[in-house]
Amino acid sequence: MDRARRWPVISALGVVQIFTWGSSFYLLAVLADPVAKETGWPLTGIVGGLSLGLLVAAFASPQVGASIHRYGGRPVLGLAAVLLALGLIVLGLAPSLPVFLVGWLVIGLGMGCGLYDPAYATLGRLYGADARPAITALTLWGGFASTVCWPLSVHLVAHIGWRATCFAYAGLHLGVTLPLVLLLIPSASASPTTPDIGRRAVTPLAAQERRLFLLFAGVLVLGGASMALVSVHLLTLLQGRGVPLASAVSYGAVIGPAQVAARLMEMAGKGRYHPLWTLTAATYLIALGLGLLAAGLPVVGLALVLYGGGNGIYSIARGTVPLALFGPVRYPALVGRLARPGLIAQALAPPLGAFVLSHGGAGVLWIMLALLALANLGLVGALRRTR
Repeated sequence: MDRARRWPVISALGVVQIFTWGSSFYLLAVLADPVAKETGWPLTGIVGGLSLGLLVAAFASPQVGASIHRYGGRPVLGLAAVLLALGLIVLGLAPSLPVFLVGWLVIGLGMGCGLYDPAYATLGRLYGADARPAITALTLWGGFASTVCWPLSVHLVAHIGWRATCFAYAGLHLGVTLPLVLLLIPSASASPTTPDIGRRAVTPLAAQERRLFLLFAGVLVLGGASMALVSVHLLTLLQGRGVPLASAVSYGAVIGPAQVAARLMEMAGKGRYHPLWTLTAATYLIALGLGLLAAGLPVVGLALVLYGGGNGIYSIARGTVPLALFGPVRYPALVGRLARPGLIAQALAPPLGAFVLSHGGAGVLWIMLALLALANLGLVGALRRTR
């Protein structure tokens, strides 16, 4: 497709990503406490809804990728908007914690159909081997999900309550994201670069390709676990180092701008470097940032800038590395298969981190994060050597 015609598609997908992440992955960061205070449900049970949703998304992901391979992304992303709206309505109506968790089961299906991996697969299905710039641009939009939706959620909860906030997000999906998908995302048949992908069977991986697949899946597991641990426990970890809460919040705020700045630098490179170099740079930056924090050096701001920059381009590498390694024909289906282990890691890591914090303290969890980052460096090195 002509590059000039891609921006409406990327912009529509970008808005969809902002509200998909904001009404699912980032939702309980604001709503968990108001829900607990109003209902008396245990906070661990409420927050466990997100882990439950991520596990559902993980087990749905291979079928989602196969569906995008066959039919394109528009019907799958449209289904995501409907499922997210339905799940949010169930949350808003929930009279008990079990019903609340049922809502997260439905939201989990929506996450599996609508987060980054299905969006990447959609772009790969549309643009084939030339999808890398579109994937990079999409991550710029996705980086603003918490920036937009956390303040929006705070405002809505303060004025209409958490239940009506869920209904408002459901209305956004039905009134904004669903029409954007149906009106601006081309059908698979509209792509002249990949006209018959859906009719081609996904050929089995050769022996070396299987090694590449398993190594990259391992990278996604360790990277997803590290990201989830930092996202959920960062403030507690910094306070465990003696950083006051207000300062910890200020330090945490630098991660978002660092992510966006690193993605802009990747975009400015215009694909001059192989995606494996992007992945290598990402893992080095993450390991350096977490290593500095684990060592207790008085450079918290610098360490979080390094971590944020690495995490920003890691999101790009997640989408571009499999495209480069396995080609566009198998890309949508393989992205769906690769999404499962990373999502499982993101679901299980925060409870494991809470256990480590309660039994070993912040110092032990810092060491655990540094070791995860170093192990991921080793996996990326093995991935490059195997290729």
